[in-house]
Amino acid sequence: MHISDMLSEAERSGQPKFSFEFFPPKTAQGVQNLYDRMDRMHALGPSFIDITWGAGGRLASLTCEMVNVAQTQYGLETCMHLTCTDMGKEKVDEALKAAYKAGCTNILALRGDPPREKEKWVATEGGFRYARDLVQHIRQTYGNHFDIGVAGYPEGCDDQDDAELLLDHLKEKVDAGATFIVTQMFYDVDNFLTWVSKVRAKGVTIPIIPGIMPINTYASFLRRCNHMNAAIPPKWSGALEEVKNDDAAVRSIGTGLVAEMCKKILDSGLIHHLHFYTMNLAQATRMVLDDLALTPSEDRPLKQPLPWRQSLGLGRREEDVRPIFWKNRNKSYVARTQDWDEFPNGRWGDSRSPAFGELDAYGIGLKGTNEQNRKLWGEPTSIKDVANIFVKYLENKVDSLPWSEAPITSEADVIKSDLIKLNERGLLTINSQPAVDGVKSSDPVYGWGPANGYVYQKAYLELLVSPKLIDELIRRIEHDPDLTYYAVNKAGDLKNNAPGEGPNAVTWGVFPGKEIVQPTIVETISFLAWKDEAFRLGTDWAHCYSALSPSRQLIDHMMDNWYLVNIVHNDFHQTHGLFPLFDGLSVEDIEKPFEVPHTNGVETNGVNGTKPEGLENIPLTNGTTKV
Repeated sequence: MHISDMLSEAERSGQPKFSFEFFPPKTAQGVQNLYDRMDRMHALGPSFIDITWGAGGRLASLTCEMVNVAQTQYGLETCMHLTCTDMGKEKVDEALKAAYKAGCTNILALRGDPPREKEKWVATEGGFRYARDLVQHIRQTYGNHFDIGVAGYPEGCDDQDDAELLLDHLKEKVDAGATFIVTQMFYDVDNFLTWVSKVRAKGVTIPIIPGIMPINTYASFLRRCNHMNAAIPPKWSGALEEVKNDDAAVRSIGTGLVAEMCKKILDSGLIHHLHFYTMNLAQATRMVLDDLALTPSEDRPLKQPLPWRQSLGLGRREEDVRPIFWKNRNKSYVARTQDWDEFPNGRWGDSRSPAFGELDAYGIGLKGTNEQNRKLWGEPTSIKDVANIFVKYLENKVDSLPWSEAPITSEADVIKSDLIKLNERGLLTINSQPAVDGVKSSDPVYGWGPANGYVYQKAYLELLVSPKLIDELIRRIEHDPDLTYYAVNKAGDLKNNAPGEGPNAVTWGVFPGKEIVQPTIVETISFLAWKDEAFRLGTDWAHCYSALSPSRQLIDHMMDNWYLVNIVHNDFHQTHGLFPLFDGLSVEDIEKPFEVPHTNGVETNGVNGTKPEGLENIPLTNGTTKV
């Protein structure tokens, strides 16, 4: 979606919106930490994010990679910065092509700062001298595919302090095809509003987005003001100087000052969107948003077009049907389906590719290092220990499981006590949803889709079941005509009572002026693809432990022998209809420690019969050990 369209919608609705800026970190761990933070900050409801251009080889390619990940895996509408610095036309075209292929539809076109080793900015041979030239090239090459933003300077820029000349340059960029303006950071709100009036007097009518820099520490506040030549209001200097050695007090007072500035900007009626320079941090920005009452709440619910997070990758914007199995592993599903020619729209069937991607793609394996995962889940030696990990997850005492990358949501609250009882008896639940009989699409827990609609769900449960219990469980399921199930072990022994291989819709919505939407389904082929991934994740978990440890042997044994089962209650009026199935069922000797087989007293890595030094601390990627 184009940013200019988002800004028009914010103005029409009278509901101010906001966005975040991030920059490419310098280390691999920094990149992963930022992805995790971007994922969490998605829940704050930004209209879009932008990612700065990392001038130079590795950082430039990292910008393109981050745009792709944000768009496709995290479903964040992303604006890619693109500068003229050290960029010939060929490199510019490569970057634009990468953005296009990622599904990105917004570019912030900048001249850029001179490289550190140069005092003055010099155009690259065969490149572009001014931002307006870059704007013109993008527009000529891609037509209206990209919305193009440009920079505005309310207080001048480092190599030009002639305010009138800067306004003329801004007008030239707009005439070349720019469609929105993002300003440099500032704290003098009166000067900014005066500058907006001057921009309009020049005949520039495109939306203006003010750049807001939250305050984290006094030192960083002064450093950025000096670097950007940003004027500091006397009131701010006095308030912050008094507490400059107390970071918490600086952040608290700074939040109030920045929020007050933002309120004045929004109250002017000239501006309807705020752009936060996060510096890859969350707390200070979130504090300002909380102060402005712009974070999700009952009065300002976070709207979801579908019950799962959409990918905004190329060709995926209209995708509206997915199997429920990847409910808690959205990035993995996107990765395993990224090579499909078409994506299901309206129904699951002929429009999808018949093949899921292999398990060696990036993002599919277990997250974290062996050491991190051992710390997170402990070292279980019995089924009871494993069950306790699942119970802790349900009680929000553990943030993730191998099969669920994020904390459990409030959707499970209505069945949480039932889930806990199952897990305490060794029936290990990895996915579920309660039945929902027509709640409003605006419901803060279950709601999704357009306004004034109603959404429905069938009760769904997916769990790992001991082979000693599977036959009795299946006998009970097949006794109830309202239940359908699939059960499969690692070897592929599939049992089911589904009437065919076609999909069974387990979530649907009814909305004014639309056909019924069925975004979540259960069906055979995708379940078998998920089976491979689910058992692989369990094996990855087992391999976080040394080869002959009880934990490794226990979890490996479970993955090799237990069944992955999913059950659907097709009467959506029955909220708790699945749980009586399990009355009286529990794993025998659940507290008995798993017995580790003896192998002549030599502990190996299970691969070549040897144990490399420090193997247990080497991170895994998709279940393979990097040495």
